[in-house]
Amino acid sequence: MFSALGRIFRTPDLRRKIGFTLFIVGIFRLGGFIPAPFVDYQNVQQCLAGTGNTAGLYELINLFSGGALLQLSVFALGIMPYITASIITQLLRVVIPHFEALHKEGQSGQGKLTQYTRYLTIGLALLQSTTLITVARSGALFGSSGVPVCNQLLSNDAWYAIMLMVITMTAGTGLIMWLGEMITERGVGNGMSLMIFVSIAATFPSSLWAIAKTEGIDIFVVVLAVGLVIMGLVVFVEQSQRRVPVQYAKRMVGRRTYGGTNTYIPIKVNMAGVIPVIFASSLLYLPALFAQFNQPGSGGTTPEWVVWIQNNLTSGDNPLYMVAYFMLIVGFTYFYVAIIFNPEEVADNMKRYGGFIPGIRAGRPTAEYLDYVLTRITLPGSLYLGLVALIPLIALATVNANQNFPFGGASILIIVGVGLDTVKQIDSQLQQRHYEGLLK
Repeated sequence: MFSALGRIFRTPDLRRKIGFTLFIVGIFRLGGFIPAPFVDYQNVQQCLAGTGNTAGLYELINLFSGGALLQLSVFALGIMPYITASIITQLLRVVIPHFEALHKEGQSGQGKLTQYTRYLTIGLALLQSTTLITVARSGALFGSSGVPVCNQLLSNDAWYAIMLMVITMTAGTGLIMWLGEMITERGVGNGMSLMIFVSIAATFPSSLWAIAKTEGIDIFVVVLAVGLVIMGLVVFVEQSQRRVPVQYAKRMVGRRTYGGTNTYIPIKVNMAGVIPVIFASSLLYLPALFAQFNQPGSGGTTPEWVVWIQNNLTSGDNPLYMVAYFMLIVGFTYFYVAIIFNPEEVADNMKRYGGFIPGIRAGRPTAEYLDYVLTRITLPGSLYLGLVALIPLIALATVNANQNFPFGGASILIIVGVGLDTVKQIDSQLQQRHYEGLLK
């Protein structure tokens, strides 16, 4: 391993790419601590000391921003608007035929879809920054924290100050998007994924220290050991795939023979990634949002349905919340896999180039077989996603950890997935220059 790391830094091109990536990541982390204009930095720090988290959707965004959301920094929104825009663009392929046509056009079509994603990212950043500043202005960003200064997070709430903060946070999102694309072009790995990786990894030390301080060293050691086991199991499942064999018939083009090769279609157990967890978290936040905006009646009594939502669908340690969360993840996994993998399209492409699955006729029987395999392999994948997502909620109920528990949920899935992809890219670049790569 140390010799492989030595080869990385002895390779000038790879060393330059890794250095550039680390430089951009440093700028990204620095921007997360620079407060936006007219934000009272001292009051924000007091609120963070009084209550280290917030609830609902803001907790997920705060996780993906590396804590910059609650800092009300210039990079407060983090990469979340781009993630949302990318998901919306993928979903619109099912609804808008023009988007599907662009997807099939190749590089030129993908470039147009990327441009649409950028425009949508800026629009979502405008909306989310306005919402964030409105919530901070009302004093509800930290919930019922009990800290008086949490109602005075802004030093100036005039219209021009609000507009400047919205423009600053939106520009920060645009800068993050540009930095991510620079990493993809000149650095190592996917820039957007690496930024999410860094944001989540930055919260690991504080989360582990909070457990050690509140529960003691014994519980901390147990949590660390369980976390390493969970990480190993997640790596195993993320690498698992069903390989469907494919053969290509020989064909003559002039005097040359093409085809006659054997390959396979890799169908991953967890093909949906972390997207179903994000969908389920966002959807479960809606009932709490509706209950929050519902004011008591004229008699001062809270409606029964609001009380029921507050008792059952706002706390992660509630059994009903866990069951609903798990079922939503399973359902969204099937939904998202059906969008990103089209068996009919794969079968048509195989038939066009003379490929077939042994024992299965080309065309519609191939599509039905792929759908059969995909449906059954998605079941363990969806159950795996649901169980991993429940780990932070179980930790919340047992160890009294917050829902940003590092060894579970979206955090561990992103850490493992992005880490594996980055290591593979470094390994492939090493193998281009040496006979031996990073992995053995």
